[in-house]
Amino acid sequence: MIQDSRTLTVVIPNWNGLGMLRRCLGALAVQTLDDFEVTVVDNGSTDGSAEYLTEHHPEVRLVRFPENRGFAAACNAGIGRSGALYVALLNNDTQAEPGWAAALVNTIGEAPPEVACLASKMVQMHHPELIDDAGDFMTRRGCAFKRGHGRPIAEFTECEEVPFPCAGAALYRRSVFEKVGSFDELFFTYLEDVDLGVRLRMAGYRCWFVPTAVVHHTGHGSGMPTPQYVFLTARNRLFLLYKNLPWHRLLRFGPALAYGWLFYFLAHSGSPMYLRGTLAFFKHLSAMHRRRKTVVALRRATDRDVDALFAPDWPEITLGALIRLRLKHAGRRTP
Repeated sequence: MIQDSRTLTVVIPNWNGLGMLRRCLGALAVQTLDDFEVTVVDNGSTDGSAEYLTEHHPEVRLVRFPENRGFAAACNAGIGRSGALYVALLNNDTQAEPGWAAALVNTIGEAPPEVACLASKMVQMHHPELIDDAGDFMTRRGCAFKRGHGRPIAEFTECEEVPFPCAGAALYRRSVFEKVGSFDELFFTYLEDVDLGVRLRMAGYRCWFVPTAVVHHTGHGSGMPTPQYVFLTARNRLFLLYKNLPWHRLLRFGPALAYGWLFYFLAHSGSPMYLRGTLAFFKHLSAMHRRRKTVVALRRATDRDVDALFAPDWPEITLGALIRLRLKHAGRRTP
């Protein structure tokens, strides 16, 4: 990796997000922290994003891909061009408050070395009194959720440990990427940040939530069509679990994981794309097995640590309630 004297590099992946990118960069221009640089990685946008950056923001480092290589590849490209102590990832559909970068840098500077990453306080763009994401977590049914989503921001005022950050607004020690690897590009997009977070925890690292690092988030700013989203989330959830969980924990959580798979199959109305995503996991099984060996070699977490990482809570309705809901809707469609 490149070496320089910067404290922080902010990496913004972008795909056809010109309208949102203007607001995002405008917020970074008024940060109270001076010692940072901005890198935008453009994933083959066709909306003039790259041309706009070249003309109006020459101070921004621009990395251009000829096609959309996914969120993971864009993050890795930005990380690879950073020589700063810390790397912050920021979605293009965000607006960081002026003290955001300083709060993250000050916190990580005072944190013990085992704290590898920080989660921002992401609030809803159009309802700033409500949390969008205060750090991510997983359940034993194999599903990732936003901590605190929809709850009042007043409930999240303490700096505390969380499972892992949402990469839509997170800070990482750059050195940890050299130890555990960066984002897995086979994920393309969706759950790649959870995968990295789990790998960091398996290697013995920790994550803190920083309530003073506030970012307003629209959500799904550069989202893709629903069928591809269903395909990728179905496949990537299996990538994540197979790659990171010890065998005996996969067996222990087996019934719960089957519950989660069936729940989302029904939640997506039995979508063929969900089944295709599940089958696509087996296509890449050998690649995931090689990655799994790396995770095992770096593992420092105990079984108790692993169990604590996967919360027993299930923030969704029950499977029974979902089945009844589907049957009710089917009855309404019957002539």
